[in-house]
Amino acid sequence: MQFTVNGQRREVDVDIRTSLLDLLREHLALTGSKKGCDHGQCGACTVLVNGRRINSCLSLAVMHQDDEIVTVEGLGDPERLHPMQAAFVAHDGYQCGYCTPGQICSAVGMLGEVAAGWGSHVSPDLAAPELSTEEIAERMSGNVCRCAAYPNIRAAIAEVAEDGGLEAAPEPRRQEALA
Repeated sequence: MQFTVNGQRREVDVDIRTSLLDLLREHLALTGSKKGCDHGQCGACTVLVNGRRINSCLSLAVMHQDDEIVTVEGLGDPERLHPMQAAFVAHDGYQCGYCTPGQICSAVGMLGEVAAGWGSHVSPDLAAPELSTEEIAERMSGNVCRCAAYPNIRAAIAEVAEDGGLEAAPEPRRQEALA
């Protein structure tokens, strides 16, 4: 199968039962996405597929032929952080860090949903959703932080949203081919 991961066209041959998460971690050595619960309940494995956030543990790799996949590694690197990564650092939006890659990918995808005008269960006006603290909490409810860094995570997301958010899916940072 073929797809694009973090801006790089990839071709792999894997068992049809392989999850997208296992493909990323075990076959492409992209270990940023974490295997937390392996049941779609924690969000640690969240990645962006065609600009939309998904739990990669619940998705078979073969379902993503020709898709554009962005992992936390594709958002930025230590020399050039993505705005959401920089905001998480500035607001201490992590403690143990295990959930952080999924939180960041989910937050990027969530801001894209807000920019597209998608409401949530707590949106007071579906025609013009705003990003209140309640909205952020509701929209990020699929991502669990066992350390309870939620106030800092919400502050990081609010900062990026106030700075203009992310109008479209992120442009992935190109990665060199793995040997």
